[in-house]
Amino acid sequence: MTEITTILATDCGSTTTKAILIEKRDGEYRLTTRGEAPTTVEAPFDDVTVGVANAAREVEELSGRSILDENGKIITPTNAAGKGVDLYLSTSSAGGGLQMTVAGVVKAMSAESAERAALGAGAIIMDVIAVDDGRKDYQKIERIRALRPDMILMSGGTDGGTVTHLVDLAEMLRSADPKPRLGIGLKLPVIYAGNIEARSAVREILGDFVDMRETDNLRPAMDRENLGPAREAIHELFLEHVMQQAPGYAKLMTWTSDGIMSTPNAVGKIMVAIAEQRKIDVLGVDIGGATTDVFSVFGGTYNRTVSANLGMSYSICNVLTETGLPNIARWIPFQTDDASLRNQLRNKMIRPTTIPQALKDLQLEQAVAREALRLAFDHHKSLARGLKGVKQRRSVSDAVSQGDTGASLVDLMALDMIVGSGGVLSHAPLRGQSALMMMDAYQPEGITMLAVDSIFMMPQLGVLSTILPEAATQVFERDCLIKLGDCIAPAGTAKDGDPCVTVTTAAGETHTASFGQLKLVAMSPGETGKVTITPAKGFDVGAGKGKARSATVEGGVVGLIIDARGRPIALPAQAEARTAKLIEWLGALGLPA
Repeated sequence: MTEITTILATDCGSTTTKAILIEKRDGEYRLTTRGEAPTTVEAPFDDVTVGVANAAREVEELSGRSILDENGKIITPTNAAGKGVDLYLSTSSAGGGLQMTVAGVVKAMSAESAERAALGAGAIIMDVIAVDDGRKDYQKIERIRALRPDMILMSGGTDGGTVTHLVDLAEMLRSADPKPRLGIGLKLPVIYAGNIEARSAVREILGDFVDMRETDNLRPAMDRENLGPAREAIHELFLEHVMQQAPGYAKLMTWTSDGIMSTPNAVGKIMVAIAEQRKIDVLGVDIGGATTDVFSVFGGTYNRTVSANLGMSYSICNVLTETGLPNIARWIPFQTDDASLRNQLRNKMIRPTTIPQALKDLQLEQAVAREALRLAFDHHKSLARGLKGVKQRRSVSDAVSQGDTGASLVDLMALDMIVGSGGVLSHAPLRGQSALMMMDAYQPEGITMLAVDSIFMMPQLGVLSTILPEAATQVFERDCLIKLGDCIAPAGTAKDGDPCVTVTTAAGETHTASFGQLKLVAMSPGETGKVTITPAKGFDVGAGKGKARSATVEGGVVGLIIDARGRPIALPAQAEARTAKLIEWLGALGLPA
């Protein structure tokens, strides 16, 4: 095989198509050029390849390399004249992304496993249908008929378990006779990932009415989850059905060196690659105008959730509705009245492409971002759980708590890195603002590296990691990831001004922070050092309450941050005191107030 030295990768978003050129120079892969153009899936073009060619043409002009032929098609592989690229890959979330309905027998077990499988494959979940979801059968049938998803994932029963409930679900789907969102006259794809002993019965009922695919059971046993095969089946059907119906995708698929991957699925791939290579627990977020995606890998288990109603432009008023005005106002470092606040957010919703023109406008948007990130993270924690329905040994104190839900996999003390992406984080005027937003929204504990994706290239690197992991890793490390710095945050609470934590460097420098303080220690990107972190009594930095911990910390473009505000962060109730506190924290990180 010829060595791959030039790679073009595009990401077709709902509004913008972004192209990056990666070249091998001096033995390593580096990002050399980036271009973008409006996505063209709507009239008058109705052809996604027009936007792709326009973005590639900008890369051509900036790099001086010929990439397109006389018909505007990407040349691949590189021809004898040195024109084109060795590898061309693409991801896409244009046309509304992948929209799915999932159906299961028990809402808290098989239906939730199906939800995790679909979310992990990059889908937006339109509804979760379950035998025990509290709705009457006719209501479920009406709902399935009205949704028009791209596909349905059906699950339930352990292997050798229930058959009758799956037959009932199949009968309900047949009665609803659902139609796909795209493609007139096509049968709706249905993936069956339930009890293998019910396959023939389900096929008999649904076989002539839908395009049925069978894959391994999502829950072959009560204490085991097998999401991989279902996710692969979703991805294949996405390429076959959804992508083929979107305008111009069939043509684009003939250009690419590999299939087109959904954008969230690709971001998930790079997250998993980071976690596996570094052997760390990682949390990632992509906050957009309409949706917020959260990705995590804890203990090797990958989870993704999408909050389809939380975003910074089209969905900004949904954030207001869900969290309430007081929760947004508590992060604003100046006094304002409720009416003005509401009007500004409504203006942003009806003019979604506007950007803040004054510092106060920026601070308001960043206050909303904190709440959108927090709400999406709460949603993620509710789904990133151990298996429900599994009997576990319990202590007396556990027996008092109600319900049989699996414990959350999200462990903030074990979290090693948070990666932020999306305009409000990647394009914040000052990197310290991005760091503060993530610290306020996620409230990490112990030692956590904060980082941002510099220019939204994680989707392209995600699809590249499946073909050429070495190139994806090198570009991610050197050109994509901007490390803001480690955050040292003791968990616990006390009174303002009480002792909280002392950080002592190997050189004997001591940095002490009282409760309620933020402190910045100068530490350049790539600079590391051994420190001893000594928390006050009642505070924990990962070794137990009041116990010191030795660790190696790393700086970044912001520096080493000591967050002694306690967990959970408690803001003063009185407005003036709260504003003064927020201004103090901004000043500690050298940010304008």
